[in-house]
Amino acid sequence: MKKLREGVSTGSCMTGAAIASAIWQLSGKCPESVCVRAPIGRDLYLDVVPIEYGVCAVVKDGGDDIDVTDGCSVIVRVIVHEEDGEIRFVGKEGIGVVTLEGLKLPVGEPAINPVPRQMATKALRKIIGEKAATLEVSIPNGAVLAKKTFNERLGVIGGLSILGTTGIVRPMSQEAMRDSITQEMRVYRAQGNDSIVFVLGTTGENALRDLYGEMKAVLQVSNFIGDMLDEAVDQGFKNIFIGGFVGKLVKVAAGTMNTHSHIADGRLETICTHAALAGVNINIIRKIYNCVTTKKALEIMREENLLYIWESIVQKAEYHCQKRVREEAKVAVVFLDENNKILAESQNVNKMRQEVFLCTD
Repeated sequence: MKKLREGVSTGSCMTGAAIASAIWQLSGKCPESVCVRAPIGRDLYLDVVPIEYGVCAVVKDGGDDIDVTDGCSVIVRVIVHEEDGEIRFVGKEGIGVVTLEGLKLPVGEPAINPVPRQMATKALRKIIGEKAATLEVSIPNGAVLAKKTFNERLGVIGGLSILGTTGIVRPMSQEAMRDSITQEMRVYRAQGNDSIVFVLGTTGENALRDLYGEMKAVLQVSNFIGDMLDEAVDQGFKNIFIGGFVGKLVKVAAGTMNTHSHIADGRLETICTHAALAGVNINIIRKIYNCVTTKKALEIMREENLLYIWESIVQKAEYHCQKRVREEAKVAVVFLDENNKILAESQNVNKMRQEVFLCTD
């Protein structure tokens, strides 16, 4: 299998552009490239694009990662002051502003995360000594690109964030995805929420909104059901409502807490087990077992008037989720069919609706 190419973070780009800006002003010449020391101890050699005197850009290379910031220019102007003092960061065009508690920055600050700030500060100190300085950071078109991210959910408004804890971008990093989801959960908790809705993606989120009403706190957990249940309990959430397409969530009824197809399957086996326990004819069970997709199994179950079996399956899914959270929170589960209609609800759904939805009629 081809090894995926790593990229550089926006934090590394900002640091590189800051180094180039400072060198240009002190030496009178803009460097063609600079060396950035990443937090993981790796040296990154970044090409510099001169914009105007003292203003430099580094173009973000996301490697083989799917990233809306790939190809963006991170532009920095370093203003060095006469007196000694701190290094400040100012967000200009395309840089978001923090508007909610729970992030790593105070409300009102530009969304330039602590590690990138530390990177740039450490690098600049080697050039300007203890002088005070202001870094003006911008990303042209950042406000438009930010709409393709989760920034607004996180309370980052008006642009992108300058990110990076390692300085590099590892393609398709599941760890990075989990970290991002966890951070969004922290924001909801910091707002005082102790109830939350887990959905697998945007389609499920929209379906639950249409079916039950607006949600107080909703989190797209992707395949990480188990990890996010653990995190929710650790953060103090008391009510967790899980909803989505049964083709994914049926795996939870078998105790599978990561629903990615590379991790486990067992969908049809789970359906067949519950069908057998309900006394369904072996020939029908065999037809379900030989299906390729859950959607096809649903068709057979409709034809044979077996949709009632989903009631026992959804209760089992709730059981496994309750077991995962060690009774420290209440969990409800709803299965949706391929048309985003309710297929089955676990026993806790009605008890929890008023806790997690703004409208329950």
